[in-house]
Amino acid sequence: MARIVADLGKCEGLGMCEAMASDYFEVREDDDGVEMVHVLTEDVPEPDRAHVHAATQACPVLALSLVD
Repeated sequence: MARIVADLGKCEGLGMCEAMASDYFEVREDDDGVEMVHVLTEDVPEPDRAHVHAATQACPVLALSLVD
C-alpha cells in the first residue's frame, strides 16, 4: 500500500491537493496561523493510488509525494 508523505517545510497551503483529493488532504491553519496541508489518511489503497498520485503531483511547490 502506498503512503502519502508531506514536507511541511515546503508547503505553502495553496490547496491544489485538497481540491483534487479532499478525502486525503485538508488545508488548515497551524498553531501559528499559517495555512498548511494536513494529511487526513496517510495510507492509500490501490484503487485510489492514481487519483492521489495526481493530487500530489499537482502541488506547485512539490511538498507532497506518494511512496511505496
